Amino acid sequence: MDKLFLYLQFPFVRYALIVGVLIALCSSLLGVTLVLKRFSYIGDGLSHVAFGAMAIASVLNFTNEMVLILPITVLCAVLLLRTGKNAKIKGDAAIAMISVGALAFGYLLMNIFSTSSNLTGDVCSTLFGSTSILTLTKEEVWLCIVLSVTVLLIFVLFYNKIFAVTFDEDFSNATGTRANAYNLMLAVVIAVIIVLAMNLVGSLLISALVIFPALSAMRLFNNFKSVTVFSAIFSVICAFLGIVISILAGTPVGSTIVAVDVAGFIICCAAGMITGGAAR
Repeated sequence: MDKLFLYLQFPFVRYALIVGVLIALCSSLLGVTLVLKRFSYIGDGLSHVAFGAMAIASVLNFTNEMVLILPITVLCAVLLLRTGKNAKIKGDAAIAMISVGALAFGYLLMNIFSTSSNLTGDVCSTLFGSTSILTLTKEEVWLCIVLSVTVLLIFVLFYNKIFAVTFDEDFSNATGTRANAYNLMLAVVIAVIIVLAMNLVGSLLISALVIFPALSAMRLFNNFKSVTVFSAIFSVICAFLGIVISILAGTPVGSTIVAVDVAGFIICCAAGMITGGAAR
């Protein structure tokens, strides 16, 4: 504990905890909706898109890569979530196609136009997370806070609409709810979260922040509100513990957070079996 309190005196440690907790919270809230809509793999697909966009931004020498990464990721999220029953390419196939294509295209560009002497290390850090979460500036932290608060406000204000669109789009449309508009809103929010989470856990591990909290909550509850609340609490605790363990033990931040998520999921599964499944 003395070592932890010593580290907490440094601003970069406090910044990492704030950003990590906020990203985990937002990811868990949207994760419940994505899992129930059978789009749980979209986080992984969009993270690969963000990787490809980042490669393009690096080649073009963008000083602020977010200017290019965010619009491209938002556009792909909209295309994926608007994939309907009548589409020639179904949702899961579209995710796989865009995911693999963007990942390969990004890596190809980084190889052809690379100016780094450690390309393998750069790619590995981007895919699996790096120490960038521990080198955040005050401006980046405030940007994350503003975007995270915006995501939380959207979820709270439109909770009933999101609930309706999640379970039955056809009924929502029949009752006057513009399901397509809310799907578009969800797509934009998801893309923002994915781009923010890249610095935390890396491109290949982002889907863990979306999937594990929701699935863990579903082992214990079968009520949408209960699942959402527990998922948020679970995700925040796992992110906090993961970052603290990473700092104290010197392990990779992203991998440590995911390992804590997996351990928490196993505990929830065991608790669900003991209590006889969903509690309420």
